[in-house]
Amino acid sequence: MSLQRKKPFVSIVICTYNRAELLRATLDSLLRLSSLDCSETIVVDNASTDTTRSVAEAFIGANAGTIRARYVGERKQGLSAARNAGIRAAHGDIVAFLDDDAIPGAAWLRTIADTFAARPDVAAIGGPIRPMFESGRPDWLIKPFEPPYTIVDLGDGIKPYPPHGHPFGANMAIRREALERLPFPESLGRKGNMLLSGEETWLFGQLRRQGRTVLYHPDMEVDHFIPAARLTEAWIMKRYYYQGVTNGNLRGKLSAYGLAAAKAAYLLADSLFARSEGRKLLIACRRENIRGTLDTVRGRVAGH
Repeated sequence: MSLQRKKPFVSIVICTYNRAELLRATLDSLLRLSSLDCSETIVVDNASTDTTRSVAEAFIGANAGTIRARYVGERKQGLSAARNAGIRAAHGDIVAFLDDDAIPGAAWLRTIADTFAARPDVAAIGGPIRPMFESGRPDWLIKPFEPPYTIVDLGDGIKPYPPHGHPFGANMAIRREALERLPFPESLGRKGNMLLSGEETWLFGQLRRQGRTVLYHPDMEVDHFIPAARLTEAWIMKRYYYQGVTNGNLRGKLSAYGLAAAKAAYLLADSLFARSEGRKLLIACRRENIRGTLDTVRGRVAGH
């Protein structure tokens, strides 16, 4: 059976918005994957205004005999809308999400396919996400800042994620049947320059409440580009503010006020012991998080 006619087991979905050159590197990296013939690739262009479409179509045309790939346009702005468009277009039993600035390891796809084939009880898996800093790691980027920068390393061994952990969108694979019942909430997730999040937390929270298994696999690894523009104190404070906005959206007003009050009390005590540049910045960021939550429940978030 030809490559084009064989049903894919894994659909690789890459959502992208105005990052054509980064997308080009990610697409080229797919050609180095093992078990490529079990997959298809869907590039979801979320209303880009740069050369994203021509980059995607050039890759598709140049590699038609090697890789099954399609271009899908999604005009509704937002990462969740783009992911849902990718899910609708997918033919595989498994939908694997890869960021447009992530480079998968050679065993990434094989690990996904083999794990799901061997473990019918598993609903989703994720793996290590290693940073590629454009301008070097800042001294203030201490361990607590790693999750907002999508840096993940849970060590060796296949294991369930810890209670408050889950895969990140830069590197996650989920059974399509689960996603068809639980599409990403389009009120959450990145939209243009707004650093909203929470859609992955919501999804994996739903899967856990259903008793579904979510695994971490150390061989499902990707390298993730972090541009210099994000390696600033101003960016990370904005990131925490919008995490607070997300928290406000996920909770009722009374719950959001209670969460903000609890965090404020914790910060007051923690600030007495902050000495390093990183710890002081972390406290400032957590204050921004509280402000984002309160602005949300008071209806004061600009553009939201």
